[in-house]
Amino acid sequence: MKIGILQTGQAPEPLREQTGDYPGLFERLLAGHGFDFVTWHVEAMEFPASIHDADGWLITGSRHGVYEDHPFIAPLEQFVRDALAAELPVVGICFGHQIMAQALGGKVEKFAGGWAVGAQGYEFGDATLTLNAWHQDQVTEPPAGAKLLASNDFCAYAALGYGETGFSVQPHPEFDDSFIMGLIETRGRGLVPAPLLQQAEAQMGGRRDAGAIAARIAAHFKAHEAAGTRAGSEVS
Repeated sequence: MKIGILQTGQAPEPLREQTGDYPGLFERLLAGHGFDFVTWHVEAMEFPASIHDADGWLITGSRHGVYEDHPFIAPLEQFVRDALAAELPVVGICFGHQIMAQALGGKVEKFAGGWAVGAQGYEFGDATLTLNAWHQDQVTEPPAGAKLLASNDFCAYAALGYGETGFSVQPHPEFDDSFIMGLIETRGRGLVPAPLLQQAEAQMGGRRDAGAIAARIAAHFKAHEAAGTRAGSEVS
């Protein structure tokens, strides 16, 4: 199954040299699930020619706000709407989570409550999963018809589902503690309040449930592979 990664931002250059960029983090997160990957750098206006150029789509994080005036925002929103209308599986992470909500009529804002950085607990039904986060923006009003899949006291809409084929999460399962530490050093100091950074550093090395989210993402893609393949053959 071919997964198209829609890259909406870049990791800080020092981290790219150490760990690779965001697409590489997702390839490692989803390793072992039998996927092939191809990346389009949509932030640089490199878009697929068709929603059927991959069997499923994954939208990365970004330092941009989805409400900002960037050339790639409107076409990416349309791509999301078209892919979901065609019943192709779409997964969004952080910025990806937010752009999916905005594209479908929800509201995203710079949250008045401030930042979430490092380990956070999220209620996914009857399970509490600990995942790394790095965001101030968040979905404050979900689109009509969206299904709430996870939340916590800070982030009311931490994971959302759209029909059968849309799934998005606000935290970053692809970010391990070393990457969060790198973000603290390259982007955090002077931007994020120091007590939040200190708290994130103090929690380094604890349990992270990224594997559980990776398994859920993989299952989401595979559950809809046949539909995506069928739709692609109908337009070829």
